[in-house]
Amino acid sequence: MIVLEMKAVVKPNQCSAIDEAIRTVQFIRNKALRLWMDAKREDKIDKYSLNKYCAVLA
Repeated sequence: MIVLEMKAVVKPNQCSAIDEAIRTVQFIRNKALRLWMDAKREDKIDKYSLNKYCAVLA
């Protein structure tokens, strides 16, 4: 995994928008992982169905 770090000078409203975006992405990622882990073998969860599910969540 690639991690980029940097310092940014942001206004409080920008900081809250960044935090909200991070929380949204983490929520979608966790829901997609849970769908993939809980699905049965017959459900055939592949990258296309995960992409569709993420679009519904977003």
